[in-house]
Amino acid sequence: MTEAFYLENKVALVTGGASGIGAATARELARAGAQVIIADLNLTAGESLAAELPGARAVSMDVTDTASIMKTIGSLSRLDILVNCAGIGLVGDISQTSEADFDRVMRVNVNSIFLVTKAAFPLLLESHGSIVNIGSVAGAVGVKQRFAYCASKGAVQAMTRQIAVDYPKELRANCIAPGTVQSPFVEGYLEKYHSHEKEKIRAELVARQPIGRLGTPEDVASMVRYLCSKEAEFINGAVLPIDGGWTAA
Repeated sequence: MTEAFYLENKVALVTGGASGIGAATARELARAGAQVIIADLNLTAGESLAAELPGARAVSMDVTDTASIMKTIGSLSRLDILVNCAGIGLVGDISQTSEADFDRVMRVNVNSIFLVTKAAFPLLLESHGSIVNIGSVAGAVGVKQRFAYCASKGAVQAMTRQIAVDYPKELRANCIAPGTVQSPFVEGYLEKYHSHEKEKIRAELVARQPIGRLGTPEDVASMVRYLCSKEAEFINGAVLPIDGGWTAA
C-alpha cells in the first residue's frame, strides 16, 4: 500500500470515541486501515458508529474506573495506537469552582489518561506504539472562566512530554491542542450556559480563531492519523496546536 499515513493492520483504541473528535478520529483511523476499538460510556452510540467502520468494535468503558479500563485492555492481545480523547469541560473562575467540580474535571481529564495509559502501557511498549492525547489550547494559554479546565489540559501536556522523555526509543507520545471545535461538546456548552444567546456566543467563539471559523472534528482526526503513521516517526513529546492561529496571536 502506497497511500500516505497508512495504518494497515494497526490496532487502535479511542476513548470518548462515540462522538465529536473521538468519532471523527475513529472514522479516520479506520479509513487509514486500522482496526478501531471505540471506547465510550455510550455503548449504543459506539456500536452504531462501529457498524459503519470495517473491522471496528465498540466497548463500554468508564475512563475513571480501573476495573472498567482493565476489562477492555485485558481483552486485547495487541495495541499499536492509543488516543486519549475522553474529556469534560467546566465554566467558572477559581472563586466559582467548587472542590467537587475541580476534582471531577481532573478525574475525567487527567486521572483517566494516567489510568488508561498505564493499563495499556505493556501492549504499547511491545508494539513500539503511539499515544496521542487530545489536549487543548487551554493547556498553554489562559482562557477566561475556565480555571479547572485550563489546569487539567496543562496537566495533559505535561504528562505527554514526560512519557516521551522516559521512553524516547520504546514508543511515541504526542499531544494535540485544538482551539474551539464545532462538536457536541461545544453545543452542550452553548445550551447549558447561553441558551438565550447561542448565536451571539457562537460568533464570539468563531472570532477567537483568527482564521475565521471553528475547527472541525475532522481537522483534529487528520492530525491524529498523521501522528500515528510511519511518516511522523520523528515526532515525539510534541504539543501541536490546531487552533486557526489563536495561540499565535
